[in-house]
Amino acid sequence: MIQSLTRINELAQKQREHGLNDVEKEEQRVLRQEYLREIRGQVLGTFSRLTVVDAMGNDVTPDKLRAEKEKGFIID
Repeated sequence: MIQSLTRINELAQKQREHGLNDVEKEEQRVLRQEYLREIRGQVLGTFSRLTVVDAMGNDVTPDKLRAEKEKGFIID
């Protein structure tokens, strides 16, 4: 599990119950950005290992995915 998620949830609960001060709002914003960066990294990692194969065993990975791998945006 992503480490910052616990603190993000604590701040969200506090925000609902009492509100947050400016320091806590900034912490929440930074933690959410870090969380999204980690999730995006996980998704890209998953796509980097993705290969689509049809019933005949042929590699039919979409050209767009292949192109992204070749550009280096997705690490294989």
